[in-house]
Amino acid sequence: MSDNPAARLQALFEGHRLTPTQRRIAHWMVRRAADVPFLSSVELAELAGVSQPSVTRFAVALGFDGYPGLRKYLREVAPAQSVAAGASEFNEYQQAVHAEIENLRHLAGLLADPEPVERAGRLLASSRPLPVLGLRAASSQARGFAYFAAKVHPDVRLLDEGGTMLVDRVDGAVRAGATVLLCFALPRHPKEVVEALAYAREAGLTVVTVADSAFAPVAKHSDVLLPAAVGTGLAFDTACAPMMLGRVLLEAMCDGLPDAQARLEEFDAGAAARGLFVD
Repeated sequence: MSDNPAARLQALFEGHRLTPTQRRIAHWMVRRAADVPFLSSVELAELAGVSQPSVTRFAVALGFDGYPGLRKYLREVAPAQSVAAGASEFNEYQQAVHAEIENLRHLAGLLADPEPVERAGRLLASSRPLPVLGLRAASSQARGFAYFAAKVHPDVRLLDEGGTMLVDRVDGAVRAGATVLLCFALPRHPKEVVEALAYAREAGLTVVTVADSAFAPVAKHSDVLLPAAVGTGLAFDTACAPMMLGRVLLEAMCDGLPDAQARLEEFDAGAAARGLFVD
């Protein structure tokens, strides 16, 4: 079994049909994977914003007699002494870095099966134009992807501002021939993103989403969901794994664009002629 607490929880949830409330509980358990074995049902309910009976029903849905059985199982696979040892060995800044390293290790494990990313890459490569959505905390991820994607893809449209114009821009992409929308979705998840994805699918777009969890609120509005955990050890979440997954997705998209290398070489030649870079 994986040493990554989030990976253990993901494996536990796989294969279960969960209600929206149960997916919310699962989402928060993954986000606080190291703490969950030591939380009471009341504490977990408060964390997830649900009722205590919902937590009990969630544990039963996973095959346990109740929440104590689920917590006992989690404590057995993640002994308290191993958590305590890790906590005492490093200061809070080091712990945050090590948590991100674990998130990257988990991502590497998921990528052992490249098919989901390769499928997503083919979808992105086929869409003309390609709208890329990311609001609030996810806007930098969307902007970074769009910046590099525009070097190889003929028509990338960044959607990083919300408001009443967002639906108009989705409509504009559809009218121009878009078939796929790529979304970066990170906590806290804006309601506007969930609504935009629902609208995009109604408009006929296939939605590919990079999210912090397979149980994130955007999951039910995504055709292909690629999870990459965020770090929660600092005051603000850290997103090294989602950024890395975005770059992997770029690589997969390039594989689906026959002229990607030619476009890169053309850009490099133009940049050299203009003296664009100092190195």
